Amino acid sequence: MSEEKLLAQDTAAEGAEEKISRNFIENAIDKDLAEGVYDTVHTRFPPEPNGYLHIGHAKSILLNYGLAQQYGGKFNLRFDDTNPTKEKSEFVESIKADVAWLGADWEDRLFFASDYFDTMYECAVGLIKKGKAYVCDLSADEIREYRGTLTEPGRNSPYRDRSIEENLRLFEDMRAGKFEDGSRVLRAKIDMASPNINMRDPIIYRVAHMTHHNTGDKWCIYPMYDFAHPIEDAVEHITHSICTLEFEDHRPLYDWVVRECGFAQPPRQIEFAKLYLKNVVTGKRYIKKLVEDGIVDGWDDPRLVSISGLRRRGYTPESIRKFVEISGISKSQSVAEMPALEYCIREDLKLSRPRMMAVLDPVKVIIDNYPEGQIEYLDAANNLENEALGSRKLPFGRELYIEREDFMEEPPKKYFRLFPGNEVRLMNAYFVKCVGLDKDSDGNITAIHCTYDPETKSGSGFEGRKVKGTIHWVCAATAARATVRLYENIIDEEKGVYNEEDGSLNLNPNSLTVCEAWVEPALMEARPEDRFQFVRNGFYVADLRDSRPGAPVFNRIVPLKSSFRLPTA
Repeated sequence: MSEEKLLAQDTAAEGAEEKISRNFIENAIDKDLAEGVYDTVHTRFPPEPNGYLHIGHAKSILLNYGLAQQYGGKFNLRFDDTNPTKEKSEFVESIKADVAWLGADWEDRLFFASDYFDTMYECAVGLIKKGKAYVCDLSADEIREYRGTLTEPGRNSPYRDRSIEENLRLFEDMRAGKFEDGSRVLRAKIDMASPNINMRDPIIYRVAHMTHHNTGDKWCIYPMYDFAHPIEDAVEHITHSICTLEFEDHRPLYDWVVRECGFAQPPRQIEFAKLYLKNVVTGKRYIKKLVEDGIVDGWDDPRLVSISGLRRRGYTPESIRKFVEISGISKSQSVAEMPALEYCIREDLKLSRPRMMAVLDPVKVIIDNYPEGQIEYLDAANNLENEALGSRKLPFGRELYIEREDFMEEPPKKYFRLFPGNEVRLMNAYFVKCVGLDKDSDGNITAIHCTYDPETKSGSGFEGRKVKGTIHWVCAATAARATVRLYENIIDEEKGVYNEEDGSLNLNPNSLTVCEAWVEPALMEARPEDRFQFVRNGFYVADLRDSRPGAPVFNRIVPLKSSFRLPTA
């Protein structure tokens, strides 16, 4: 076969492989660009500023930003701030910080729905003039009653046939503040018999005498989300409105709004499946209650899967991006397991972070034959799998701390750590042998006496007898005291998230354990968000909020062990 044919085959194979690897959203965008529907790609992330973002939002942020980057287009960060009853400037600032931390750069493309309130009002007036909207006096309960059900059509409001002149006057009176909250609404006039309930004359404006975080007291009427959202996209010339599946049934209404309001080249909406995590709390109402009841110490509590909580827990943007990547883009709803997210942070940290020694549940070891008052400094690699991280000097002396679980007075079979008469290696140091114990009046062990063999110094080339156990330690004379927080799922995983009887959360009473650990001196220099592996204990981060110079507080990110494996193709 000629080289030309071989090259053609290889090129075709590469093209086929590339096509197979692209997701359905990319395929749709490729088709739009190829057919000239759009000549660019312009996406957005449009959060409502009524709470902090969570892990599910990360998928939407990274997907929308990633598509804009991939196609050389633009990305907007836009706040859908149409409901002043629930919105706060605090939430706006937290969302901006989260989006930036994840690496999505909106540059100078920061917008608010409230920037377009005048445009939305003009659109509503235009609909009234076309006979496509009317002021309705029905109460909220009556509107629900008239709406019908999934199997029964709705009924027309008795106010549906008001004249255009009367509707214009009443709508202007609504804007002028002449009506109380809930007394009147503006509704789109579409089809009360539509099989899609969203099309049954939806409310597009309501009266709300509330101060808005962005517009102050300029308005006492506010657009509904389903009316405002498509207008925002159209005004900003969004080409592809990438959103989650619950908005699929709203798409006909969005299309109706932009069409009837006269916007050219409306955006194309494409829906994808949300990112769900098993046994976690993401609902803003529930998180708000946890915060208000003092069960967690804020929206960024490390036990939450809010983006700020994950950051404070010690997760990195890279690990979250990896998690979103392996979760995939699909139209089928699925539930991810927390171990998959934990796998991603372990993979990100295991080669990049130094491995330090900390003892969380200490018991003292006294080396009887080591010179009193002497401190020597031993060489220790910062990460045995990454020489580029270099090494450090570890202080070693006569008295040490080890983990209480690394000693047993009466051990079971195959226990290879320290016990009377047994010899183990102290990591980066010497062989030691247990020769005795000290106990208090209650029989609790207060000290373990050992002897050491100076010929067995780590790195000395000792080739004599072998030991089966190696344990970590810190030097008592130089170790520092540090607060360490151990986290578990805030939900009792055996019971599930919600109590079936009253809908409350099934909380895990052991979701937070605080201990005072002994750590090697170098760890006291940790700055907020510095991450480490504590030997045999897990990955830890210096708390972003509570750490102080010379006094870090360490949060456990994840333990070392994981049963998760990446799915094979």
